[in-house]
Amino acid sequence: MSVLDNFETWKDFLGDRLNQAENQGLSREELSDLAFEIGDYLAKQVDAENPEEAVLRDLWEVANNDERHAIANMMIKLVENENTH
Repeated sequence: MSVLDNFETWKDFLGDRLNQAENQGLSREELSDLAFEIGDYLAKQVDAENPEEAVLRDLWEVANNDERHAIANMMIKLVENENTH
C-alpha cells in the first residue's frame, strides 16, 4: 500500500517527515521550500490516488508561484495541526 492511497495516511507520512526535518534543524523557510518542491513533483509526476489529492493537483495546476507556495505552507500547517490534536 502506497502512502498516496489514502489521504489520512499521506498526512501522517507528511507529519512524520516534517518532524524529522524540524529535528534536523531545518528552518521554516527551508521547510516551505521543500514542501513546494514536493508539491510540484507530485502535481507533475504522480497520479492522484484519491479525491483529496486530485483537488490539490487541480489547485496546483491553476495556481501561480506565490499561490503554490501558499498551498505548500497550508499543507505544512495541516499536518502540524494534526500532530497537535
